[in-house]
Amino acid sequence: MTEAEIFNEHRRLMFSIAYRMTGSVSDAEDIVQDAYLRYARALNEGTVVENPQAFLATVTTRLAITHLTSARVRRESYVGSWLPEPLLTDQTPGPEEHAAMSDSLTMAFLVLLESLNPTERAVFLLREVFGYDYAEIAEITGKSEQNARQIFARARRRVDEGGRPRFEASREASAEVARRFFAAIDGGDMNVLLEVLSPDVVTIGDGGGKAGATRVPIAGRLRVARFLLSLFPRGRKLGAYGEPAWVNGQPGTVWYDAQGRVAAVLALDIADGAVQAVRSVVNPDKLAHLGPVSDIALRPPLE
Repeated sequence: MTEAEIFNEHRRLMFSIAYRMTGSVSDAEDIVQDAYLRYARALNEGTVVENPQAFLATVTTRLAITHLTSARVRRESYVGSWLPEPLLTDQTPGPEEHAAMSDSLTMAFLVLLESLNPTERAVFLLREVFGYDYAEIAEITGKSEQNARQIFARARRRVDEGGRPRFEASREASAEVARRFFAAIDGGDMNVLLEVLSPDVVTIGDGGGKAGATRVPIAGRLRVARFLLSLFPRGRKLGAYGEPAWVNGQPGTVWYDAQGRVAAVLALDIADGAVQAVRSVVNPDKLAHLGPVSDIALRPPLE
């Protein structure tokens, strides 16, 4: 196999690690590219790489840890609610995509991982999501095997205490709830909308201080319903329209302006037959990887 063929074979794994570590499509792509360059450089310098996958996974993980360490100050000063860059995913998971892999891609789970420091995040993901054993994790992170076990136990405890999110087990069931949700909004039907919203539903917007979004989450079935039924007509008056999409493994929609530019991405957390959370990303910096970005949301944050 050539260098390029080996890279392409393992690229999906590398991106999967980097994106879950950073919550950013653009940063994950940069990390993957940097990891490949380091792999190519090592080969050119005469290094014998017996296990390319292990080498690339190690370099990717360590680069992601370094990136998160340097980015922590920016995360702590982020304006408003932070959500990951939306990743549009196929409705049908691949044969290797088990439940933990799928759930770990959701916005809710990635937000929960923000409570972990970079090394804890790496160890937790490698063990819980990617199924590495402790010896492999120790090799990847440069820790002892015993230390890796301790870090994982601590990280899992924090995740459990933070409230590990639940999701509808059936994609078909999730899709049906989402269909009813968007149909109710399109039709302005308050009664149907209330039926598909859980009692403690919350809506969270990420504008990053650059686009219109609520400064704090809105909670409660009636408040969320009223907010959504007042918000969506505003966009339609400006010519905006939505296209159904699977966002981070969850049902959602991509909103475009009249010129076809990306204006927002919305994802739904669905469990127990109802919408538990509505997450919308309007920060233009987090939409650029999806295409030209609209300016219709570049307004002061909503109160």
